[in-house]
Amino acid sequence: MHSILKGNIGFGTAPLGNMYRNIPEEEAQATVDTAWDYGIRYFDTAPFYGAGLAELRLGEVLSKRNRDEYVLSTKVGRYMLDQEEKPSEGQLFEHGRNNKVVTDYSGDATLRSIEQSLERLQTDRLDFVYVHDIAQDFHGDEWLSKFEEARTGAFRELTRLREEGVIKSWGLGVNRVEPIEITMELEESNPDLCLMAGRYTLLDHEKALQRVLRHAEEKNVSIVAGGPYNSGVLAGGKHFEYQEAPKEMIERVGKIKSIAERHGISVKAAALQFTLAHPAVAAAIPGASRPERIEEDQKAFDTVIPEAFWQELREQKIISPEAPLPGNK
Repeated sequence: MHSILKGNIGFGTAPLGNMYRNIPEEEAQATVDTAWDYGIRYFDTAPFYGAGLAELRLGEVLSKRNRDEYVLSTKVGRYMLDQEEKPSEGQLFEHGRNNKVVTDYSGDATLRSIEQSLERLQTDRLDFVYVHDIAQDFHGDEWLSKFEEARTGAFRELTRLREEGVIKSWGLGVNRVEPIEITMELEESNPDLCLMAGRYTLLDHEKALQRVLRHAEEKNVSIVAGGPYNSGVLAGGKHFEYQEAPKEMIERVGKIKSIAERHGISVKAAALQFTLAHPAVAAAIPGASRPERIEEDQKAFDTVIPEAFWQELREQKIISPEAPLPGNK
């Protein structure tokens, strides 16, 4: 497990890029301040989130804090142009900025992306850098060619920056297991920290167990688990995989909820603690768009969950027999 993170909750800023809705500036700032007040000191962001909007908002709030008191990560693979391109209706960040976003995993683009991020974040250094979205969900059948572009570009630049002490760690930030699995097998450049979103959750964890987490432990690669609520469906929301949750997923969540209610706990508590229980998982990033969600996440983190609850999930085949349980690592 990455010693800097130590199995805690991180703050993900994707919602602050105006994901799903137009979040007022004051509300965005209050959400980051609330995270700080609850002791959260790991903040993750990306240029993609609202075409730089999330980085700008996070940078404005954190500029008032001591840089040595928090850990900061962002991502490469995209950079901004001054040229405007209005987001299409229905896009994840349709309420974000209008700057044109360029996808590019080359070495030069990696350095350009980092330079832009540092400016937006109002800081002189980054702790972790993830190569963003080199996976099937964003690039379809072309994802392997994008991966090769990153392997010969971003991977090498980030390895150099890590060796020079400019950054502490680098890895992938993706929503699929295959890119992480492949990257861990590379000889010339090796990640030491990867952000895997939505793939190790109560609803979806079998593939991650078999193809990522086991090997991550062997290779001393720490995993940051993004999206432990699967885009919100495990926290009372309607989204799964950034889209409206399908009927079968709603029914599965309903089954978990009925078991949780019998044991007097919330689904959110079960979801968050399940994700954090695996020894390869260094931190979880729930993602919050309102100040009150931070308090809910902290309560979920602190909830005492009876062992009988986990055993019932095992018996109902909702969680794998190979998945570590909270308290039984």
